[in-house]
Amino acid sequence: MTLQRAVRSSLVKQVVEQLESFIETGKWQIGARIPAEPELVNQLGVSRNTIREAVQALIHTGMLEARQGDGTYVRRANQFEAAMLRRLERSTVAETLEARHCLEREIARLAAMRRTEEDLRAIRSCLAERDREDQHTDSFVEADFEFHIMIATATHNSVLIDLYKHMSESLRMSISSTVGDAEWAENHRAAHHALVDAIAAQDAIAAEEAASKLVQASQDAWVRQER
Repeated sequence: MTLQRAVRSSLVKQVVEQLESFIETGKWQIGARIPAEPELVNQLGVSRNTIREAVQALIHTGMLEARQGDGTYVRRANQFEAAMLRRLERSTVAETLEARHCLEREIARLAAMRRTEEDLRAIRSCLAERDREDQHTDSFVEADFEFHIMIATATHNSVLIDLYKHMSESLRMSISSTVGDAEWAENHRAAHHALVDAIAAQDAIAAEEAASKLVQASQDAWVRQER
């Protein structure tokens, strides 16, 4: 009896891993509806109960989302992202900004130390795009985020890159919620250029200080907004 339960658990786990691979490799895109249960039974050669348990396991992690009367949809790219976003959904903007403060400083320091010429060109391209956008548009928020993602990429640390990407929704919220007036925008623009200059010079200390000032400005703007 114990052996049978272990075998069943192992089979469900195998199916979960297969479904995860469909999502992580892009076979099932985020926002797409997954195949119906009978189709999955045929594709994977397992019972309906095994499919149901595997799908429910991924719904529980947050990778899939069941919509009554409509089907099951892909919500997140992997379990790490799903778990991270579940946690961040319970956090305030102030808490997210504090976490971002710690993360941005280390990312800037490592980017300055490790960036390649190709990284630097990509960072400067993202900065130019950010400068072109109106600060009160969604395009500005997206451009600002892509700029910071590119700096994270320059660390060549896959854990930091994934962590930063998976914080994307909360980070976008923190960016859009702290956009200030024209004077604030100009100061923030200058600070972004200072960060790039430090990374270009491979000055880790200056890069860390510039990143700290950037996030501190957002924290200060958020505090003023809340008063």
